Amino acid sequence: MIAIYGLALLALQGSGDTVAVALRAAVDRVALHGLAAGGFPGVAVVVTRGRETLLSRGYGHVDWDPRSPAVDPARTLYDLASLTKVVATATAAMALYDAGRLSLDAPVSRYLPRWHGGGRERVTVRELLTHRAGLPEGLELWRVARTPAAARRAVLETPLVYPPGARSLYSDLGPDVLGFVIESITHERLDAYLAHRVYGPLGMAHTRFRPRADDLRDVARTEAPLGRVHDRAAAALGGVAGHAGLFASADDLARFARMMLAGGRANGLRIVSDSAIARFTTRTAGTRALGWDTCAGGASCGQYMGPDAYGHTGYTGTSMWIDPEHDLAVIVLANWASGTAAHAAGPIAILDDVRADIADLAVAAVAGRGGRQAVPPLAGVALRSDGARGWGLRSTVRGALYP
Repeated sequence: MIAIYGLALLALQGSGDTVAVALRAAVDRVALHGLAAGGFPGVAVVVTRGRETLLSRGYGHVDWDPRSPAVDPARTLYDLASLTKVVATATAAMALYDAGRLSLDAPVSRYLPRWHGGGRERVTVRELLTHRAGLPEGLELWRVARTPAAARRAVLETPLVYPPGARSLYSDLGPDVLGFVIESITHERLDAYLAHRVYGPLGMAHTRFRPRADDLRDVARTEAPLGRVHDRAAAALGGVAGHAGLFASADDLARFARMMLAGGRANGLRIVSDSAIARFTTRTAGTRALGWDTCAGGASCGQYMGPDAYGHTGYTGTSMWIDPEHDLAVIVLANWASGTAAHAAGPIAILDDVRADIADLAVAAVAGRGGRQAVPPLAGVALRSDGARGWGLRSTVRGALYP
């Protein structure tokens, strides 16, 4: 039996909100289709509009074992993978920029004096944020470093593969270096700074690097040992890294997204300024903003989000998109990277279609008919998951990252 946990808050509080009722039914259909196809063992979905939670719902389980806990959008911790780049590292950078402690166009060597040679002294903070620093895609730190300190040295010693600013190359190392910059400025470890500067004030009680022992029952399983970050380079860095390592619940990410939509305010507090949010989420290089990606249409953000929508995805199966035009946030957290010897997830096409469909349904549920682009009514959304193209091609084990 497929477990469903959660509620469409407005619908079940007797508000008579037909939007929430219709959205819940449509999302149920899409999520359960993906679950039944074996795309993932479980998924948490949260849709918010302004201060309202239109949908907060969990489907399936935290592991392939049907006896494992059902997904709870308030408590289940997902390994966010590359969502760490924006919810952690870019957010910390934004807060420091807002406070006048970090300059986007300063050379990184201003904050990390030892980071020089081979052109590195010309790399700016902005180029780290836009993946234009000239760094390679990544480094197999687990092969070259036995301790987090050695892994850190390996990152800082990595040579550039092209001149700074010459081209874009999505890199995990850029956010890692930016994390070291943040630590140099704050004299705190990245996770400690975020805990008291962002997550604590927002009430994000289920967001942290390196889950605690009492979290393990609520952690969605990946290929890694339970509670350990899936990304091996992040694990080599001690589990706290600028590119990966953050765990969070879907409801906590909704708190974060509401703060961003509210211009940096939450719980009566100013977390960051609205001008800083605009600076960091405006497209600057290709589809990239500062740390964030923007919605080019057709991928996990769907087809109907506004031109200012921004978000990110994570390899493990996570995504978050924030759409200022519709005052909307869509969070879909799945542990697609959860293959085991007994059961591997279905092809990524299943998750891709589910995420895109949920984004389209969310926009259709709230969009007025007079927007910048034609958005169909909820019942008229063409669902990619109905076509199930590529769903029948069972994935092979993706090369288990952890033996």
